[in-house]
Amino acid sequence: MSNNAQLTEFNDIKCVKLEAGGYEALVAYEIGANVIRLHDNVNGVEFFRFNSSNTADVIKQSAEVWGLPTLYLPNRFADGVLRTSDGTYQLPVNEKAPYNNHIHGFLHKRTHQVVEYNSDSNCAWVKTRYVYDDKDEFFKYLPVKFVVEYTFTLSEYGLEQDIKFINTSDKVLPMSLASHTTINSPFVDGGKEEDIRLTVPIGKRCLLNERCLPTGELADPSMSDLEYKNGEKKPVLQVVDNEMYIAGDAVLDGQKFHGVIAEDKASGKKLCYEVSEEYGFWIIWNDRGFNHYFCPEPMTAMIDAPNLDMPADVTGYREVKPGEEFATHQRFFTKL
Repeated sequence: MSNNAQLTEFNDIKCVKLEAGGYEALVAYEIGANVIRLHDNVNGVEFFRFNSSNTADVIKQSAEVWGLPTLYLPNRFADGVLRTSDGTYQLPVNEKAPYNNHIHGFLHKRTHQVVEYNSDSNCAWVKTRYVYDDKDEFFKYLPVKFVVEYTFTLSEYGLEQDIKFINTSDKVLPMSLASHTTINSPFVDGGKEEDIRLTVPIGKRCLLNERCLPTGELADPSMSDLEYKNGEKKPVLQVVDNEMYIAGDAVLDGQKFHGVIAEDKASGKKLCYEVSEEYGFWIIWNDRGFNHYFCPEPMTAMIDAPNLDMPADVTGYREVKPGEEFATHQRFFTKL
């Protein structure tokens, strides 16, 4: 089958459909350029949380927990406060008491422009863009202009996503970026949830308080935490609630692998999720464990990073200067 990229609609959702390398993907460019489906047609792997009856309204109501949503600004900011080196911003407090935080930002809900889509003998791709300026309703909270571009490339190597932020303002752009990656459970067609094990190359655990904010303490992994490192963690059918770790490196096929691996023990099929070095943290969450998905979320910075009384080289917090860029990369693929 030849590689292909085309405009299409899935139910009422406008998408670019990519087909290449035995994979197919649906990029919903009007819902934050979310990859609402990635399927390995050869090996029968459903990567992301997906429902064939979903409409645009269903996804928009909870855009964080379908497909592959990219979050800016991700996770929580205490009392909605965001401090940068040249300003302090008051974000809306959209997480109720007792948390009283701002959570997850706005970018995953915005309508992107399709810049290009095409295919050749090697791959299929689509590039999207969103221009953030005073036309955006969030701009009154964060008046710092930027342009963000996503490029999705599908091939025999799986799905790759390149993300680029360009600061077009005269102020620094606070940078904390995450993917609220929703892995389908089970992810193997016909598989069982109890057969899933998750490997996460964890370092120290970042302890959180009752508001899900960092205490500033970094703890050695417990025996339970080490189940991630040993590839024995059951990521569903039990509660996994905002477990945040400094990221290390795993090994895949004898090579260093900066990412996580979910394995279906019954079939031996592996869902591999590789991220670039800018992602220095993982947070694991599964919506109480019985809703048929789990989220290994790569983050470039800790929760509430710009507000923490910790060095930036520990928290991962960055600032993008006017006219400069920040870029990351991630890839999803199947291994047998």
